[in-house]
Amino acid sequence: MDYCCCSPTVMQSHASCTTTSRNLNHVVHSFCRSNPLKSRVSFDFRCINSRFSYFDRKLFESRVRRHVFRFRRGGVLRVCAMDDDFSSLDDWGDNNNRPFEFMYSSSDDSDGEIMLQPITDIDLPTPKERMHTSEDSITVTAHRLATLGRTRTKRKTIYGIMNNVGLVVFSTFILFLVDQCAWRIVRLPLAPFHLMRPFLISVLLVSCVGYICVPLFRILKLRAIARREAPSQHSPKKGTPTMGGLYFIPIGLIVAQFVLNFASAEVSGAVLSTIAFAAIGLLDDILSINNNNVGLPGWMRVLLEVAVGMWFSYWLYTTNITTPYSMKRVVPLPAPLGLVSIGKFYPVLTSFCFVSMANGINLTDGLDGLAAGTAALAFIGMSVVVLPICSDLSVFGASMAGACVGFLFHNRYRASIFMGDTGALALGGALAAMASCTGMFFPLFISSGIFVLEALSVIIQVSLFKATKYFRRRGYRFFRMAPFHHHLELCGIKEPVIVGAAYVVASVLVIFAAYVGLTSA
Repeated sequence: MDYCCCSPTVMQSHASCTTTSRNLNHVVHSFCRSNPLKSRVSFDFRCINSRFSYFDRKLFESRVRRHVFRFRRGGVLRVCAMDDDFSSLDDWGDNNNRPFEFMYSSSDDSDGEIMLQPITDIDLPTPKERMHTSEDSITVTAHRLATLGRTRTKRKTIYGIMNNVGLVVFSTFILFLVDQCAWRIVRLPLAPFHLMRPFLISVLLVSCVGYICVPLFRILKLRAIARREAPSQHSPKKGTPTMGGLYFIPIGLIVAQFVLNFASAEVSGAVLSTIAFAAIGLLDDILSINNNNVGLPGWMRVLLEVAVGMWFSYWLYTTNITTPYSMKRVVPLPAPLGLVSIGKFYPVLTSFCFVSMANGINLTDGLDGLAAGTAALAFIGMSVVVLPICSDLSVFGASMAGACVGFLFHNRYRASIFMGDTGALALGGALAAMASCTGMFFPLFISSGIFVLEALSVIIQVSLFKATKYFRRRGYRFFRMAPFHHHLELCGIKEPVIVGAAYVVASVLVIFAAYVGLTSA
């Protein structure tokens, strides 16, 4: 912003000049309040001539050692003069009697104050008692504007890297511990690094392939469109490549099938359901990009998800899978409940699980690294839970967890790519398939507590708003914005801090879900 405004005419008589700098302060303050968006203030002191010697003496024969204009937050502009060789205000201008100008700029050390520096050919002292030419002032101001906020951005980026490192360390520790104690859990010998091997392979492949796919997606203009209802802090994310699920989801599926030699019926069913949900998300993403963020209607997407869930229930009923139970309608629960047979309600529970998990992850995918990191932890928890029931599905879960962690190398703050609905819905379908094949619905909802919280926040927000609008003719909201992570953003919490806290909560839930699942199996 580089606006120059007309100069106010001040001090028209000797009587007005005798009010010293207080009148000037009042005039400048009134002018700045009427022009709050101007970044350059211009004063024309040509009307002041030699007969106003009293004003000159009062204003410039003070004992103030520095000349500084400060813009306070309250809107008051204080004017202090220098006790130097400046005898009159006319000497501060140039020889062409042009208006005298000041430009204000903020600094990192000013704590909200704005320093007014002269922009003329005459060198004037700055608050640091240094002499700057007009070009120096413009250069310094331009540099400050260019570097504005870089320190905070760099700090947030470091927080994003720390979140990644913590997640990788925790995931590696849990999987390594489970591999070492697997014989006690399964009571059967397993291959060395049963879970660690697919996890590490997926991490390396996805992280490396990302360096090729991210620029490719940018060239193909597969870019995200900022949502209108999103907070204003997300406006810089507009144009970030999206649909990252197109490359990291297939890698996770292929690694799992390759490690198992394509010989597991349960993993094949989980792969098919994941691909079906990825197709739904891909269709939604394509429509959103082409129609200005208007994708599939909500009812149509839910209908397709229910259809996939019903198909999976039918496939599960007609396929011979290796489970320790003679019936496929059993849900293991902790003691004293034990095995609970729900009969014909099993397909309903399966469809509900598919829809809730897919939409829960989709709602969580609003911050950099939030959905991918919490999904990786949920997969790790489910890998431990299903290990005594179906060890092949645990390999599938470890592979998908590694794919999510590898994707985090490009999706952490600040994200280079988003997973889009293609990745979010696919991850939800994969988690639901693992629970449906083993009956471990209860541990799934525990390990996916972040997704459940995000979905519940949206349900509460919408229900309360519609109910109050119907009964009181005015809608009220429980949160500032839903989902819940947007509410935390509007409360002033930084994005990487929210993501890191979600990782900590999800880690605790994963440990609890693993304990519940192992005691229930």
